[in-house]
Amino acid sequence: MITLIPLTGFLGAGKTTTMTATALALQEQGREVAVITNDQGVELVDTKLMRSKLHSVAEVTGGCFCCKFEDLVEAVVALVASDGVDTVIAEAVGSCTDLQATVVRPLRRYYGERMVVAPLTTVVDPLRHLAFERASRRGEPESDLSYLFRQQLTEADVIAVNKLDTVTAERASALLDQLRTQYPNASVVGYSAGTGAHLDSLLRAWAAPATNEAVRLDIDYDRYAAAEAQLAWMNQELGLDSTGTGFDAAAWAHTVLQELSDWAARQGAVIGHAKLTVELPDGDFAKLSLTQAGADPTLDRSAGTAATAGRAVINARIACEPDALDRAVTNAVAAADRAQSVTSSATSPVSFKPSYPRPVHRLAPAGA
Repeated sequence: MITLIPLTGFLGAGKTTTMTATALALQEQGREVAVITNDQGVELVDTKLMRSKLHSVAEVTGGCFCCKFEDLVEAVVALVASDGVDTVIAEAVGSCTDLQATVVRPLRRYYGERMVVAPLTTVVDPLRHLAFERASRRGEPESDLSYLFRQQLTEADVIAVNKLDTVTAERASALLDQLRTQYPNASVVGYSAGTGAHLDSLLRAWAAPATNEAVRLDIDYDRYAAAEAQLAWMNQELGLDSTGTGFDAAAWAHTVLQELSDWAARQGAVIGHAKLTVELPDGDFAKLSLTQAGADPTLDRSAGTAATAGRAVINARIACEPDALDRAVTNAVAAADRAQSVTSSATSPVSFKPSYPRPVHRLAPAGA
C-alpha cells in the first residue's frame, strides 16, 4: 500500500525545503520515499535541488494537480514501479487551493484500495501570514491573494507553520495559538524545515487521522482565478559564458535576485517567490531564493569553484504584468553580467499568467 502525503501552501512558504527534510527523515525511519514537484510551467529550480539530495524525484508541469490529476496518478505509479517506493510526498503549486475536493477525495475514492492519502497539509510562512494580517487589521478589503491564502488554511487537515527560526519564540507561540483558535478542525504544528527543529511534530501529524476531510469549501472560482492572475510566472533558461578568467555562480545569482528584490520593492509588487540555479559544466550548481520584496536573497547552495560557463534557470512568481517581469529580469541579468564579467544568452521571455483553474474532478464530502 502506497502512502501519499499532499502538501499545499502559499508561494515561498518553504514547501520544497519541508518536502526534502521530511523525505530524508522518513528514509531514516526505513521508508522508501519519493517526491513530486508541481508547477504551471516547466524547467523547475526545485526539481534540480531535489535530485541533488533524493533518489526518486518526479514532476508534474503545465498545470496544478487538480487540473493535471491523471498526470499526478501516473507519476505516483511510475515511481512505485521503477524505484519501489512506499511513500510519496507531493507538493502542489503554491497558488492552488480546493485540494480536498479536487485531489484528496478523488484519490481516496478512485484509488483507495491502492493508496493511503495522508492528511492534507498547508505549509505557512509566519512572516507572510503576518503581512496578510496587518492588511486586515488596517481595514483594507480582502485582496484576492489574501482570499486564496485563507482558503488554503480553511481546508487544511494540518497547518504546518514553517520557519519558526525567523520569528521570536513569543511571536511563534502567539501565532500557533491564534491558528488553533481560528481553525479548530486542523492540527497546528510549528517547526523549521531549514534547521530541522520540531520536524518530528509534523511527521506525527501525518500519521494521525485526517481531521478536516469533511470540510466543504465553497470557493469562489472567479476570485481564485483572479488571485492566480495577479501573479506573472516566469521560467527562463540562460546560457552563461565568462568574458574573463571565470565567474562566481552564487554571486551572479545573488545579483540577479537582489536586483529583482529592489525592483519589486520600488514597484510595491508582492513576490510569491523567485528562485535561481546556476549549473556548472562539472555538474555542481548554486541555488538562491527570494520570498519578499526588498529582502536579501537566501543562499540555499553554493557552487564550490569558479567556472567559465554555466546554465542558469530562473523561476519567478511576482504580482505584476508579464511584460514588466520580462523587463525586470532582463535588467537584473544585465546587472549581474556586468558585475561578474559574464555574457548571457537567454531563451525568449516567457512570463505568463495561469489560465482559469478547471479541475478534472471536484467531489463534495461524503454525505453532503
